[in-house]
Amino acid sequence: MSIVFEISTKNYLDDLLLIKKSLSHMETLVGGYNGYTLSEPSSQFGWTFFKLTFKQNLQQGIEEKFADMLSKYRFKNQSEKFTQFMTDYFQSKGCNVRIKVLD
Repeated sequence: MSIVFEISTKNYLDDLLLIKKSLSHMETLVGGYNGYTLSEPSSQFGWTFFKLTFKQNLQQGIEEKFADMLSKYRFKNQSEKFTQFMTDYFQSKGCNVRIKVLD
């Protein structure tokens, strides 16, 4: 099952570029290709929202390659661990975004 995030940002263009660069780097690390899709943005109250959908191959590659790091997060389920890992990853690359996992 593919995971879908809702990304919230106040600086859409800059953060979108950083997210694309970060995901491209991640694809290279895990040997994935074309592993995500981005939806069209919508804006409300100074924030821009869009969806980031991980395809199964990229998500599994990340979970396998970074299993030791994911296991250190103190959440009950894997989707919460994956969400926090990706939040930390994007922030380490300079993205100031908020991520919410969609069911």
